[in-house]
Amino acid sequence: MKACIVGAGAIGGWIAGLLADAGWEVSLFARGTTLAAYRAHGLRVRRGGAEKVYRLAASDCAEDLPKPDYAIIGAKGQSIPDLAPAIAALLAPQTSVVPAINGIPWWFFQVPEIPLSGLALASVDPAGAIARAISPERVIGCVVHASAWMGEPGVIEVQGEDRLIFGEPSGASSARCETLAKALAGSTVSPVVSPDIRLAIWTKLWGNMAMNPLSVLTGATTGAMLDDPGVCELVRMMMLEMKALGARIGLALDMTPEGRMEITRKLGDFKTSMLRDVEAGRSIEIEPILGALVEIADRLDESVPNLRAVLGLVRVREAAIRS
Repeated sequence: MKACIVGAGAIGGWIAGLLADAGWEVSLFARGTTLAAYRAHGLRVRRGGAEKVYRLAASDCAEDLPKPDYAIIGAKGQSIPDLAPAIAALLAPQTSVVPAINGIPWWFFQVPEIPLSGLALASVDPAGAIARAISPERVIGCVVHASAWMGEPGVIEVQGEDRLIFGEPSGASSARCETLAKALAGSTVSPVVSPDIRLAIWTKLWGNMAMNPLSVLTGATTGAMLDDPGVCELVRMMMLEMKALGARIGLALDMTPEGRMEITRKLGDFKTSMLRDVEAGRSIEIEPILGALVEIADRLDESVPNLRAVLGLVRVREAAIRS
């Protein structure tokens, strides 16, 4: 099988290594210093002090790469509209597209007979570029439960690996999802095929849609934020607002905010990926993670004052950082 990783940063590079270990032919669509590092030194993946180097085809021109069976998007959600033409150029008739991204993806409501079916999210696909490039039937949903960081171009530091969840947006079973899961069986990650990938995406977002943006505003670790009674209460209120949204669109969550926050505590005291991106001068994925929720709330006429306020604050904070 052939796979192309589009946006081969930390998560994309990590997945590239997993699939290369499974014997797949893997190529990388990358740009700038990351592409230069891959060409000069290969993809370098580090776990626990050990490093493995993968020599893979890499280019910033999609036409130069093999047509894949799976195009796996590892870029941050806010970057995908700009990558849409390159993704379109990669696609062959058999190519499935797997967005391994955080937040609400552009295809989330492109499923028949669901609440808000057909809703196009301007927060994640402002001009419709992604929807024009990738037809809904190509999409395989994906949720990443892992932590990786690119401390220097081309070098992936794997900090934690748990699960990769795949699923058809419709909930149907499919050979293409099983093929992905089978390839990763026995690797350092547990592959799962979910009958409700939309709920899996919603559940993961419930865990990070508060902590990530609040870390940008505070500059604090997760433990420090949850130890503060005021911040902890804000997290709880944001989670309750998202939980109410989920109930309106058929994505009910059966956990309490307190229960989910306890899971976060058990993961240790760490910097969120969004805070790390701010510190590294990268753009942040605030629109897929929080902007989409406010857009959904507006469509449902649901009051979400805490989500809306934090979104506004982070937008202002990011603008100030970049000015």
